[in-house]
Amino acid sequence: MPEDRIEIKDLLLRGVIGINDWEREVEQDILINITLTTDLSEAGRSDSIEHTVNYRTITKQIIRHVESSQRFTLEALAADIIGICLSQNGVERARVRVEKPGALRFARSVGVEIERAAD
Repeated sequence: MPEDRIEIKDLLLRGVIGINDWEREVEQDILINITLTTDLSEAGRSDSIEHTVNYRTITKQIIRHVESSQRFTLEALAADIIGICLSQNGVERARVRVEKPGALRFARSVGVEIERAAD
């Protein structure tokens, strides 16, 4: 079976994330990168949205979740996002990277990356 990929790169959102009191009071930048593994061969032949994973739908769900979730850790937020991805028909595997730009002094960003397969 093919291991084709759909990539969503540099989705920059704002939300409440962090364990410190001040982090709970202000929205921060959250940078998200997603790779979805699926079979795109039928979509390539048919040129039809019905034969592929609708990445616009997934992105809208992720935006809604990030803007409202108020998680304490990047790990929990990444797990939430990967759950959204794997709940979509046709997604066989997903890799999610969630970063907080500027979270550490002298570092451009800090982040976590997880990868999971659909059940």
